[in-house]
Amino acid sequence: MHGADYNPDQWQHDPQVLEEDIRLMKLAKCNVMAVGIFGWTALEPEEGVFTFEWLDRVLNTFAENGIYAWLATPSGARPAWMAEQYPEVLRVGANRVRNLFGARHNHCYTSPVYREKVTEMNRRLAERYSQHPVVVGWHISNEYSDDCHCDYCQEAFRGWLQSKYGTLDALNQAWWTSFWSHTYTSWSQIESPAPHGEKLVHAMNLDWKRFVTDQTVDFCRHEIAPLKAINAELPVTANLMDAYEGLNYWKFTDVLDVISWDAYPTWHHAKDQSSLAAWFSLNHDMFRSLRGGQPFLLMESTPSTTNWQPVSKLKRPGMHLLSSLQAVAHGSDSVQYFQWRKSRGSSEKLHGAVVDHVGHEHTRVFRDVAELGGHLEQLTEILGTTVPAETAVIFDWENRWAVKDSQGPRNMGINYEQTVLSHYQAFWDQGVPVDVIDMTGDFSKYKLVVAPMLYMVRPGVGERIEQFVAGGGTFVATYWSGVVDENDLCFLGGFPGPLRQTLGIWSEEIDGLYDQDENQIICNEGNPLELTGAFKVRELCELIHLEGAQTLAVYGEDFYAGMPALTVNRFGQGKAYYMAARAEQSFQNSFYKQIIKEANIKPALQTELPHQVTAQIRTDGVHDFIFLMNFSDQDQTVLLDEQSYSDMLISDGTAESGTVNSSIVLQSYGVRVLKRSRS
Repeated sequence: MHGADYNPDQWQHDPQVLEEDIRLMKLAKCNVMAVGIFGWTALEPEEGVFTFEWLDRVLNTFAENGIYAWLATPSGARPAWMAEQYPEVLRVGANRVRNLFGARHNHCYTSPVYREKVTEMNRRLAERYSQHPVVVGWHISNEYSDDCHCDYCQEAFRGWLQSKYGTLDALNQAWWTSFWSHTYTSWSQIESPAPHGEKLVHAMNLDWKRFVTDQTVDFCRHEIAPLKAINAELPVTANLMDAYEGLNYWKFTDVLDVISWDAYPTWHHAKDQSSLAAWFSLNHDMFRSLRGGQPFLLMESTPSTTNWQPVSKLKRPGMHLLSSLQAVAHGSDSVQYFQWRKSRGSSEKLHGAVVDHVGHEHTRVFRDVAELGGHLEQLTEILGTTVPAETAVIFDWENRWAVKDSQGPRNMGINYEQTVLSHYQAFWDQGVPVDVIDMTGDFSKYKLVVAPMLYMVRPGVGERIEQFVAGGGTFVATYWSGVVDENDLCFLGGFPGPLRQTLGIWSEEIDGLYDQDENQIICNEGNPLELTGAFKVRELCELIHLEGAQTLAVYGEDFYAGMPALTVNRFGQGKAYYMAARAEQSFQNSFYKQIIKEANIKPALQTELPHQVTAQIRTDGVHDFIFLMNFSDQDQTVLLDEQSYSDMLISDGTAESGTVNSSIVLQSYGVRVLKRSRS
């Protein structure tokens, strides 16, 4: 699928604009548009008055020209008449002040009126279009986000808590409200966290975030119900966002048929672009993992630039093809843009689009889009293929919330996301495919599971990790793990709590270092991983004692010099490693290079990759498709292994000459897609 958000309602449904857009869509080899996002006023200009004729014309014209549509529900932005007549649909902030009309997602997911209006709109859309030949699925709302603190939401929160805990005694115990005499004696006393009220009860903060996710998912389910009631076969998706912290995306997997997300890579802004490129690869892998490895959709990206970053730098030549095929390499079956035609006014009038204000195809951006469209036509064999990951990295929303709310050992710079990325990047640098999962995921299908800063360990997780290692798996954990349970209550009896037996260590203390401070870890001579030398560590150093584990490296400085900093515990048929300090990236790469060998994990290529180059793999079980991607501004030479490869892309209108040689040159920001028989 190749296309964009299409908003003909912004152009007063001008038939000449539609006609020209169709011509340009064909020229750019675009075949699927997302239509109707934020189009509520165009569909219902006043309450109960529906004007679907313009949408009829758009979809029928698509049908005449072989173009398809993800048809959107317009709930992402309510019309002004609704806010005026029913002010309760507008959100209330954490400060308990109701918003004025404006912006988007400025509506309460709990509001009975808003739910009623959404149901009516979606029912009418489904009745009219669910059997239309160009509609391939429903695009539900747009980028769900944020929360509401109105009276409806307060009552819903109390009901959610009553359902979860049953009694106030159970809630008070879980929230540890005896601290500061905050014990609740009536459900009515409980309110959501507020800047001028309660905000330091960590378990309460966690439960509010959980409630917001559940309420948003419930609203999404409410949106979907009238659509499925009329045509249950038409799939639904909702465009998610770049590791958006406010909602636990794992909760959406049961209500969405297809996962999609909006990616706006910024890796060309940095001098060393590999870490930012790896971050977007991590996101692609996470969204693919949400539905067990099923291909996802890249629902939004920019064909040129954005308008909301501090500096909106243009994509350099090659970057559009590279960033688009980066998504495909990690499991996307689409490349879609925001948006097709630039808006004339308002906040995104200068945001990148396929068709610029000049209105024709003679632009660099349009040529880039058309070039990509041609390449996507050559890659249809890859549709539906999977990523054969033998490694999983845990990136868990609830753990993330708890880590960042914990108040110690570092309140500025706990860096959960960067920590996960540093472990993930070690695999990215070496071309090893990875699934990104939460702690409730299935570990049994992997050879290696990595859990950076697993501060919170929910019930049953420690036991499943123990079973995984005992059965022959390799597990890697780090400092600040096994500290609290699902209610953010500290485990008694010693950290890392439920992981202590598996890891074979006891954590006594953790040292938070100032930003300018550093220590080092020194690898023991003759350690089984054959690690050598010393590596810098910063920010966090944990002081641990052995309880069956073996020391692989020790601290080099401070009063804890000589204490274990890296350990391994042989447990059952497997091994569990523990990193006690936050080490530099070179250590992560060296460590995981040895772990990859030890666990017999297959990278995409059996050769070493240049810096800022990665190799990613998709497979249909018969053939492997290898994406070689250069995220640097320098040409890079990649050595291939001894297998036979063919190039899947046609450059400059001529086919590549069959079998690829033993090496391949990637131009700056270059990408090649190779095919080989699966061994």
